[in-house]
Amino acid sequence: MKDIRWGLIGAGWIATKAIAPAIHAGENAILQSVASRDPLRAQALNPVTIAAIYEALINDPHIDAVYISLPNHLHCHWAIASLRAGKHVLCEKPFAMNATEVELMSQAARENDRLLVEAASFRWHPRMARLVEYVKSGTIGEVISIDSSFTFPAEIAGNYRSKKEMGGGALFDVGVYPLHAAFALIGDNAKATVKSNDKNLGPTGVDLTSKWQMLFNESTALNGLASFEMPENQSLIVNGEKGSAELIGSQAFTSWHSPSSLRLGDTYEEFAAVDPYKLMMESFGKKVNGEDAWVLPLESSLAVHKALDQLHLK
Repeated sequence: MKDIRWGLIGAGWIATKAIAPAIHAGENAILQSVASRDPLRAQALNPVTIAAIYEALINDPHIDAVYISLPNHLHCHWAIASLRAGKHVLCEKPFAMNATEVELMSQAARENDRLLVEAASFRWHPRMARLVEYVKSGTIGEVISIDSSFTFPAEIAGNYRSKKEMGGGALFDVGVYPLHAAFALIGDNAKATVKSNDKNLGPTGVDLTSKWQMLFNESTALNGLASFEMPENQSLIVNGEKGSAELIGSQAFTSWHSPSSLRLGDTYEEFAAVDPYKLMMESFGKKVNGEDAWVLPLESSLAVHKALDQLHLK
C-alpha cells in the first residue's frame, strides 16, 4: 500500500492538534509539507518540507493529497485549485459557503478524477457508525424525531467566526453536526423543509445561537440547536415508533481519545477510545489507493449545504 503524502494548507488549531498528529500516527500517511502564514507554526508540525505559499504546496509533485483547514470562505477556492493541480482533497467542515460552491467543487473533482471529501470526522467514529446501522436496520421503526445540539461558550471577537462574509456564526461552525447526523440517519435523498429558525444575532450580524426545526420527508422532525453562548454540551437522540437511541454523554460529536457509550433501546454498548481523525485520514488514504474504504459521500455534503442554505434564508 502506497503511503499518501499529505500537504496541509493552514496550521491552525485543527491542523496542529488533530490532523498533523493523525497523519504522523497513521499507517499509510506522510506529512510532506505545510503552508502557513506563520512558518514557525508550520515547522512545529514536523513536515518534511515547508511551503512558502499555498500555490507552491498544491503544485508540489511530491504531494498526493491536500488537507484544507482555512476559514470557511476560502474552502471552495483552494479545494478547486488543489483538484486542478492533480491533488486529492480532504476539506474541513463546513465544506463550503453554500450548495452552489459544493457543486462547483464536486464538478472539479469529477473533471480531474480526484477524491474530494468533507472532513466531518465524527462520521468515522465507530459509535456513530453503529448508531446509523442500528437506526437504518429498522429496529426502532420509522424515525419520528431527532433531537440534537452542539453548544459551547466561545469568544469570537476578531475571529473569522464573527464575520458573516467569512462564513461565521454558530450554525456554520457547529450546526453542521446535527445536520450531518440527520442525513446520515434518514438518508441523503431526504427532502428537508424548514419549519422554524430562531436566531440570536451578535453585533457583527452572525448568529450566536440558532435553534431550528426541520421536517424531513414531511414526517421526521429535526430539532437542532447550535450556540456560541450556552454551556458546553453535545447531544444526539433518535426517537422512533418502536424505541429510541442516544449517544450518551456530552461529547456526541467530538468523542476523541476517550471511551464512549451508546444507548440502543434498553441496552448499552461501550466503545474503546479512538481517534476519529486518524480513522478518517486512513480511510481517505485507502480510498485513494483503490482499496475498499468508506468516506463521506459528496451527496451527504450537498444535502447538508442545501439545508444550511434554507436555514440561512429563514
